[in-house]
Amino acid sequence: LYMHVGRGIYYGSYTYLETWNIGIILLFAVMATAFMGYVLPWGQMSFWGATVITNLLSAIPYVGTTLVEWIWGGFSVDKATLTRFFAFHFILPFIIAALVMIHLLFLHETGSNNPSGIPSDSDKIPFHPYYTIKDVLG
Repeated sequence: LYMHVGRGIYYGSYTYLETWNIGIILLFAVMATAFMGYVLPWGQMSFWGATVITNLLSAIPYVGTTLVEWIWGGFSVDKATLTRFFAFHFILPFIIAALVMIHLLFLHETGSNNPSGIPSDSDKIPFHPYYTIKDVLG
């Protein structure tokens, strides 16, 4: 993922804002899934990792402490937090799959960057059904 983002920066893919923004949201969603999976064993490292990382959100003005209490499910990290993290860890991969499809849709709409810098607009074909079938079937 980091190499993919680095390649996008190198080739200037950030100029395609929709595709880039969905990609950044995907990056944060994958990082959130990994963090919540890290917390699930519920050992000392997991507990304190959850405490420290969720407390970072309290730095957000006005809503930070409320957001932290909502994530915790109370006033401290406990069983409710673990249950919420398990639910989020289960749901987020489905959200990530949907975001990947949206990312591919925007990528096929705008075209991708290449090392030669030659635009590939001249030989476009319709997204649906060709790319839909190609992306679904592999």
